[in-house]
Amino acid sequence: MEKLRTALVGAGKVAHLHAAALRALPESEFVAVCSRPSERLGAFADRYGVRAFTDVAEMVDRARVQALCVCTPHPCHAAPTIAAARAGVHVLVEKPMASSLAECDGMMAAAKTGGAVIGLVSQRRFYPPCRRIRRALDEGLLGRPVLGTATILGWRDEAYYRSDPWRGSWAGEGGGVLVNQAPHQLDLLLWYMGEVAEVFGYWANLNHPYIEVDDTAVAVVRFKSGALGNIVVSNSQNPGINARVSVHGANGASAGVQTDGGAMFIAGSTRIADAPFNDIWTIPGQESLLAQWKEEDAALFRSTDPMEHFHRLQVADFLQAVLAGRPPAVTAADGRRTVELFASIYRATRDGWPIPFPLPAE
Repeated sequence: MEKLRTALVGAGKVAHLHAAALRALPESEFVAVCSRPSERLGAFADRYGVRAFTDVAEMVDRARVQALCVCTPHPCHAAPTIAAARAGVHVLVEKPMASSLAECDGMMAAAKTGGAVIGLVSQRRFYPPCRRIRRALDEGLLGRPVLGTATILGWRDEAYYRSDPWRGSWAGEGGGVLVNQAPHQLDLLLWYMGEVAEVFGYWANLNHPYIEVDDTAVAVVRFKSGALGNIVVSNSQNPGINARVSVHGANGASAGVQTDGGAMFIAGSTRIADAPFNDIWTIPGQESLLAQWKEEDAALFRSTDPMEHFHRLQVADFLQAVLAGRPPAVTAADGRRTVELFASIYRATRDGWPIPFPLPAE
């Protein structure tokens, strides 16, 4: 099998999930990692048997890297992606794509210049209950989607925000629940509902006085299709309740998924407590399948490390897409759309009126 020489940028918590995938996949020859000089970088390189670098351009050149994963904090996604993509290296970026639309546009321009592919991590698209909804939409079982909802009722405590120096600040994180926790559910909402026409919303910090950024946000969405949507995302419910995305069709049928349950997963700190499952399914003739699907999906989660498993599926898809010359499952354009959506909620709060799409970069 043809292999790509692969590497990582970043040696933090989530990088271990990518390293496990790059080391195991037959499409990958994992050769290098790049991060700031530290004992952690050396330990990471030793653990995975790869070369350590502190400069992306040097790593690309000396290790002859063909594809890499960017696993740095969100405001630091753009620089390594641009450096690699300009050199023709294909890049899979952890969510969100960046903290701003201007950075997204710079990343996409670099990929065009270098002839590189950029993909975005949104591994929940590979969850069976999430794919079930997409398949039902593709088969027309809900008719035209007319209402979509994305909800996160989660919790992050002070210890979480103190666990890394970049968390909880505009400069270090680029935002709060909208930027860090919500992109998975926002991506699913967009995947199901399509292009956005207009957004109005608010963000607030309700019970985390030790951070600068949002712990709660709400928004109303009008889609180009005429459909409507609602977004409610929060890190303010102790110990965490769930995260859900639902779609309701013009024919009256509905389908939904609980993507996360209970205390929310934190990379490198906790495991996923509850398997995702379809919590709503009123498609005629299929209502009785919910119990069977829930049992099957739970069995899959019990049989593996779900975070490693679904990251591996997405990394594999990205590498296979590069080798086959096809788009990856989650493209740079998909990643930019998620950034555009959360940016619109920040702008609506700031400006006090609905934000029309497309958004210009600021």
